[in-house]
Amino acid sequence: MDLLNSVPKNGRKLKILICLLYYFPHRTGLTIHVQRVAEELVRRGHEVTVLTARYRNDLPRDDVSMHEGVRIVRLWAPLRMSRGMIMPAYPWAAYKLMKEHDVVSIHTPMLETALTAGLSKITGRKLVITHHGDLILPDGLTNRFIRSAMFQMYKLAARQASRIIAYSQDYADNSYYLQPFMDKVTPNYPPVHMPLPNPQRVEELHAEWSKDGGPVIGFAHRFVEEKRPDLAIRALEVVNQKYPNARLVFAGEYQIAYENTWENQQELVNKYRDQLIFLGLLQDPQDVANFYAACDVQILTSDSECFALTQVESMLSNTPVIATNIPGGRVPIQVTGMGKLAEKGSWQSIGQAILDVLENPGAFRKPREVIEQIFSFKETVDKYEQFFYAYARGD
Repeated sequence: MDLLNSVPKNGRKLKILICLLYYFPHRTGLTIHVQRVAEELVRRGHEVTVLTARYRNDLPRDDVSMHEGVRIVRLWAPLRMSRGMIMPAYPWAAYKLMKEHDVVSIHTPMLETALTAGLSKITGRKLVITHHGDLILPDGLTNRFIRSAMFQMYKLAARQASRIIAYSQDYADNSYYLQPFMDKVTPNYPPVHMPLPNPQRVEELHAEWSKDGGPVIGFAHRFVEEKRPDLAIRALEVVNQKYPNARLVFAGEYQIAYENTWENQQELVNKYRDQLIFLGLLQDPQDVANFYAACDVQILTSDSECFALTQVESMLSNTPVIATNIPGGRVPIQVTGMGKLAEKGSWQSIGQAILDVLENPGAFRKPREVIEQIFSFKETVDKYEQFFYAYARGD
């Protein structure tokens, strides 16, 4: 049976419950992904509720708020475990909300994955999982325990799930989380849309960041171990052989509470201090678009990456991308040709790829409409909507 072609055609409006740990105003690729889907489903007339943690003290406690039509239920989370948080009221809140909704969407990795799956079975609600990447944490006994426990809980949920959505077939084929459940896995590109860059502001930013006319290299990621910012910085040793006036501009959080990568890399940061710029987290989508367009090239140096929205956002802003040749992370470059792949873990290979793109940037640029067609926002949300229809409870 082809579920995507067998959904109701009568325009029935669904009640969709989305469960995840962090949500707006938190800004990561995962939360942006969920927010874009949720808000678009509301625009299509569905009722969407997000059950999430009160991860910051200035957010309402155990309260309900609305944002762009999405109902947000935030639960008190007094205990933290690495990136995770424990919400004492979660079992009752999730049970109650499931009874009010037609279908449940959860986003893994998530500490409450197995509990959510159990509650969906009790309430008779079908479960759709979106897997945002196998859990990667810095080495250490505690983190090894967390990784193992999270995987076991994920497997309980995956057995209960009706469908598991992966960012790409490439990532699914190489994910130890997804491999045991490939009969349930469907690839679906993340939802990406970006405003057009402001040409005047782009020119101003490039002039501000460029040192004596040198190239501007962008890094739009958190300063955490799995993103390998150390490789991005070390690649300057290669770039500097031709462009000693290059600048590396970081857009994203760099002092992260759950790990100490920033502190551990201070010797390297100080060595290249004159060539590094740290903008912090950019909240406004227009500022993000302007940032991408003001760079001559964007780089993704991760050791593990299921996709990275930043690659497509950069492409939509007419800036080529360098990425390490890793499952999932290599897909945007492979399907568009808008950049080059470098060897995983090699700052020398990354530096040479940067030089290759800077030497002939026009060869790595594609029209915006081509990128929009490959990574169609509408098609991504259409597929989510079709699965939610397929697995929603009957009237």
